[in-house]
Amino acid sequence: MESTLQNTFPIIADRIAEQGYALADNFLSPAEVAHILALDSFAKNEGFHPAGIGKRQQHQVNEAIRGDQIQWLNGPDAPAAIKVYLDRLQALRLYLKEALFLRLVDVEVHQTIYPAGAYYKRHLDQFKKDDHRRLSVICYLNPNWTAAEGGQLRIYHEGTSVDVLPLAGRLVCFRSDLLEHEVLPATRPRLSITGWMLDQVAELRHL
Repeated sequence: MESTLQNTFPIIADRIAEQGYALADNFLSPAEVAHILALDSFAKNEGFHPAGIGKRQQHQVNEAIRGDQIQWLNGPDAPAAIKVYLDRLQALRLYLKEALFLRLVDVEVHQTIYPAGAYYKRHLDQFKKDDHRRLSVICYLNPNWTAAEGGQLRIYHEGTSVDVLPLAGRLVCFRSDLLEHEVLPATRPRLSITGWMLDQVAELRHL
């Protein structure tokens, strides 16, 4: 699995350089996805809270803008099933750092659940007063997902848009500072591990 993925890293780098975003299917295998979904956090919906917008004093929950629930992950304390993904993500970070000449120092990651009907309106991932997010990275955890169920990530690019289905094991990576995007509502819960590659050491998250 790891050797096969190493071959996808150059493709991801090329796509980001050419168009600002990239997709990689099977970044997690079906078995690896199943191990993550078996964790109490996802299987029992434990430890999640409504996501907010903004940082620090500007942080607020506004379900008219976003309706997802999140749980921040601290790498050293993450369950073994998630560490498989985090190790792979760090390997990708190191590759993209060199290939794209970007200052990518660390990652910050949270587990995400969009309940049925929830969405996230069009936005940019960089904060106005905090521009340390360089690349947004999402890995989906939704087996047997179909287009009829919705939940697409819509990326706006050069006057048009691209819709990405949240298929289990699929990784999407895009420029946090350039590409606006939104999450469309779905007919069933939509699960992912969402994160960012940063140009500084990640903060320990409690929100």
